[in-house]
Amino acid sequence: MEIRHLNYFRTLAQELHFGRAAEKLFISQPPLSRQIRELETELGVLLFERNNKRVYLTEAGRYFLSESLALLQQLEKAKIKTKQIHDSVAGTFRLGYISSTPRSALAAVLKTVKEQYPFLRVNLYEAATRRQLAALENGTLDLGIVRAPVLSPQLERRRLLTETFCLAKPAKEKIPLTRLAVQSFVSFNKEYAPDYHQQFIHCCHQLGFEPQVIHECNNMPSILELVASGIGVALVPQSARRLFRFSGLDFVTLPQLSVTTETVLAFDPGNQQPALPAFMELLETAYRKFAGKRKER
Repeated sequence: MEIRHLNYFRTLAQELHFGRAAEKLFISQPPLSRQIRELETELGVLLFERNNKRVYLTEAGRYFLSESLALLQQLEKAKIKTKQIHDSVAGTFRLGYISSTPRSALAAVLKTVKEQYPFLRVNLYEAATRRQLAALENGTLDLGIVRAPVLSPQLERRRLLTETFCLAKPAKEKIPLTRLAVQSFVSFNKEYAPDYHQQFIHCCHQLGFEPQVIHECNNMPSILELVASGIGVALVPQSARRLFRFSGLDFVTLPQLSVTTETVLAFDPGNQQPALPAFMELLETAYRKFAGKRKER
């Protein structure tokens, strides 16, 4: 028995007409009839009942169809996986991300990667932008989700999301924007995330005050958790409204702010990791969906 016998049998079982099946297989009818007879002889069963009016499957034929379909599907899956291994879409992919990365976007990408590249292992690293850029430059990271700017001449970038800032405050407190100058602020550590910290200071200056920073943190969830606990207030990207749901936390839109923060993909164009283009495309798609849902709210 050869693969062509199964293909011929499957096509005839689907068409139940020798002429149409032969046409679909790009052969004439006599060779098709001969292949089916050979298959029936080898199996020692009658797969089809034939008369002048119709062709239909026997009980044995129906059973063999279900089994042969499973075999052909398994063979196709084996072919795809073999090709993936040959194309080197395997091994380990190292992806960095900042703490404000939408977990839903990451989950969607990882799910698709698992389906399309079952032999590829993905290692995730949450790290500040500066650490990610250094890792990308020395080759210990394949792709990074970071905040702009990316000033390294070795690296390229692709924009994922541009957004303005909003005020995060304890939900039960009424804080007029005119009183921000006397509020206690929680912010990123200026040495851990210097560019983001500078954007925060710039926002405050646009609003007409110098912030009183009493606590500095190394990730967005910690900042918002402190705000929700009543420790202070914070200026955060608009996406934080959807990403982090702490009880006792509220967000206020800030008018007339021209300062924006940009999330980008950073990568070394010389990186030969074969999965790199696929990851960038998947992440761009995931962020477009995230941005679209954010606008709907």
